[in-house]
Amino acid sequence: MKVGLCCLANSCISLTRLECSLELKSWSLVESHVRMPTSKKDLAHLTLLGGKSQPGKTLETFPNHNPERRYSVTLSTDEFTCLCPATGQPDFAAITIQYIPDQWILESKSLKLYLWSYRNEGVFHEHVVNTICDDLVKALAPHWIEVTGAFGDRGGIGITIVARHEKRPRRTAKA
Repeated sequence: MKVGLCCLANSCISLTRLECSLELKSWSLVESHVRMPTSKKDLAHLTLLGGKSQPGKTLETFPNHNPERRYSVTLSTDEFTCLCPATGQPDFAAITIQYIPDQWILESKSLKLYLWSYRNEGVFHEHVVNTICDDLVKALAPHWIEVTGAFGDRGGIGITIVARHEKRPRRTAKA
């Protein structure tokens, strides 16, 4: 009798109850070698995750457990909307955020609510992309970040804005 899927070492297979029990026992033997870096402490100050939330300008972060490694994080959406400041008509864009974290990582639901908050704001494309970049730099203090806004055609012209920020190396005092 099949009871469902049992996942072990990133592969899911259908198993009987006896086989699944045996697999779980062998899993406990290798469990001590699996690194599970997310702890409840990491979640302690996240207020938007897991509940009903409204759009807002709050960007939440959690600790990076690998700040010594230069890896990139990419977040993207094609559902960004703001309003033309002159006409009030909606402008639609794909927003891509790519960054190399230092001590903090961006929590994605807070980003979704942050981007949603622009839905009823009249703002020029160039201003909103640079504001998003500035707000992310304040929240994350990343090694490097790039925010790209690819706005849909208006009057036959599409606009793509790329805003970047990079940490400057600290200068050491000369002896």
